[in-house]
Amino acid sequence: MADAPHIDRAARSRTGTLRPDDDAAADPRVRVTLGHLRSLERRAKQLSFLPRQPARSILNGRHASRLRGRGLNFEELRGYLPGDDVRAIDWKVTARTGEPYIRVMTEERDRPALIVVDQRMSMFFGSRLNMKSVTAAEAAALAAFRILDQSDRVGGIVFGDAHLAEIRPQRSRVALNRFLTALANANSLLHAEAPHLDPMPLTNVLRAVANIASRDHLIILLGDFDVIDADTDRLISGLARRNDLVLGLVTDPTAQEVPEGLNMVVSDGVLQAEIDTGTDATRQSLREMSEGRLAQVFDWQRRFGVAVLPLTSGEETLPQIRRLMGLGPGAR
Repeated sequence: MADAPHIDRAARSRTGTLRPDDDAAADPRVRVTLGHLRSLERRAKQLSFLPRQPARSILNGRHASRLRGRGLNFEELRGYLPGDDVRAIDWKVTARTGEPYIRVMTEERDRPALIVVDQRMSMFFGSRLNMKSVTAAEAAALAAFRILDQSDRVGGIVFGDAHLAEIRPQRSRVALNRFLTALANANSLLHAEAPHLDPMPLTNVLRAVANIASRDHLIILLGDFDVIDADTDRLISGLARRNDLVLGLVTDPTAQEVPEGLNMVVSDGVLQAEIDTGTDATRQSLREMSEGRLAQVFDWQRRFGVAVLPLTSGEETLPQIRRLMGLGPGAR
């Protein structure tokens, strides 16, 4: 449970009484900075995004997904030699020439990864510990550091309600720093006095992902999956067929349990409304809205075989990722 001053600062931030230059802007549970994201590098070594996963990991294949690892590049066609793997025989060439030929393949040196992070205003909410936007940003930084440390290329897409930054995967500290900088900049735009904008549909983001990650990428998508439509379903299916797709579903504890007797003021930046959770009908409506979004994401897991990492803004980021990956709580 966050301390009382943090609760007060976070509440003022969400209701618009906190100014951007207030001390609370420096609270890492409300907003991330580039320095904070860089400080996660050492702790990222506790994770692994390689195909071999612990038995209890969500990514190990018993939980609807298996990381397929690096792909193969075609090297050459040559005549079959005793001891060659018969599975490598190219049967079309063999039939055409009348002599057995095999396809020689070499493993790619790395597998590119694309980390996609939601920093829309819908993510600027937290009832217990972090804002959802902070949890997503921390998870993205941890993954980026660890993937680059594994000698794989890493890049990302960071999107808000009106902006989208693309960093194509590279095996480079420069590219990693560009990604972290874009993430910190997008996060800094989230505050209660931000102008009202229609949220960017997730479909727009997925089209940008498909343009970069055509196939054989590791794609990690972190967000609350707000604003989805029929095309979202089709794009998720296509990305999952050609890539390893991991969905980091970031929720707040109120998504599972709507507290009684809570008066909330919500705003779209123009209009405000007060929600009183003291009535059964109100709590049921809020619960159904949250459960509907959760059900959609887990339906993608069932139908398309994607991995889902259910993250909560109510816990510290690294320990819950370790637990989901079968590594235990680990160090903070």
